[in-house]
Amino acid sequence: MMLNLDKWPSDSVAAIDAQGATLTYGALRQFAGEAAQLMPSRSLLFLLVENNVGGIAWAIGNICAGNVPLILNAHLDKELYRGLFELYQPPFVCVPEVMADTFSYKTVATHYGYTLMRTGNEACPMNDELSHLLPTSGSTGSPKLVRHKYENIEAAALNISTFFALTEKDRPLMVLPLYYTMGLSMVFSHFYVGATVLITNQSMTDRNFWRFLKEERATSFTGVPYSFEILNLMRFFRMDLPDLTLLTQGGGRMPRELNLKFAEWCRDTGRQWIATYGQSECTARMAWLPAKWAIEKVGSIGVAVPNAELSLIDMDGQPITTPNTEGEMCYRGRNVTMGYARCREDLLKGDERHGFIRTGDLAYFDEDGCYYIVGRMGRFLKLFGMRVGLDECERIVKGKYQIECACVGTDEKMLVYITDEQYKVQVKDELVSRLKLVASSFEVRVIAEIPKNEAGKTLYAKLENK
Repeated sequence: MMLNLDKWPSDSVAAIDAQGATLTYGALRQFAGEAAQLMPSRSLLFLLVENNVGGIAWAIGNICAGNVPLILNAHLDKELYRGLFELYQPPFVCVPEVMADTFSYKTVATHYGYTLMRTGNEACPMNDELSHLLPTSGSTGSPKLVRHKYENIEAAALNISTFFALTEKDRPLMVLPLYYTMGLSMVFSHFYVGATVLITNQSMTDRNFWRFLKEERATSFTGVPYSFEILNLMRFFRMDLPDLTLLTQGGGRMPRELNLKFAEWCRDTGRQWIATYGQSECTARMAWLPAKWAIEKVGSIGVAVPNAELSLIDMDGQPITTPNTEGEMCYRGRNVTMGYARCREDLLKGDERHGFIRTGDLAYFDEDGCYYIVGRMGRFLKLFGMRVGLDECERIVKGKYQIECACVGTDEKMLVYITDEQYKVQVKDELVSRLKLVASSFEVRVIAEIPKNEAGKTLYAKLENK
């Protein structure tokens, strides 16, 4: 059975949620069998999930049953949901039971707090390797979906459980959403070793969140940069958390000072701090920075995960073998997904990547083979003939003033968005000074907040309307 699910005792606990519900490995195996009977084989299913035991049961159960779920945020905007529904026309939809009355579909069954409904749409031809679908942008309802195959799931589970050295004794606290690739990969990797996932939809500012963490003896916490920004504001470093031995970070670049603060705290308290890098297109993790380098190489994404390879190519597509030379980062591994789907017919497509992907990230590696990302291929402007990296400008501003910042623009002018009026003049002066460009190259705009998705990544497209 997938993810070694048939290896673990029936009464071993696979997941516990903040509402007190539990899911054993035996019950999960049984539900996978039931899910295979609820729908015709290889059914396309829109699965709208929350972070609870039911969400895990329906996601993993249907993947194991051979159905193909598109895993979405249960609270996705209605218009965005409608657009996806019209484009992909799923024969089945599954939602939290409390939301079922808002849909006019015919109820098939209710299990684990979720209701499965038949929409009336016809069956959808799909590739035999296709295991599940994830949106490319969290809860934004993008019609572009990432097509995962069964081999991706097994590869990701093996890779991640290996470099984290996971065992059945681990009890990870999962705050990342199930429809987010890094959240789902947490389930894959921990089920692979028979561990118990502690899943919650509670806010980290809620005292019940901390009660759940302590009472269930969470051994690890995985977050995105925004998660650790919140922890930093909450007296986290003074808390008594004896069971928590591992902190892991992914989901984008973390401010250097904050990264270092957590790395040093972990070192001083006998814990591990492991930064990771990945993309949904590669079933989450692609690189990790071993804890021994957490401070020495702060800011690095480290080395390729086990059973995979990172490399660089220049503008002509030729391999770069010299340290400290920038190029486009490429990745090879069994967790590279099949490609994208943009419409229903694309679900029948085969593997278009064959285990290799050009990431679109500009990076270099040092003498130890550790990689550092310096920006995105498309995140550049040419101001007055000078090539300027937007990501680098953001780092300049954030590093100097410790404020939120997002940069976009055209080759005529860079637009710099910040959230604090008092720094408006200083930010512009700093960029003029550092980049040696005229002041008219920059326009600084102050907004209430930088738009971000659940993973804490900036939604640059939304800045165009501000």
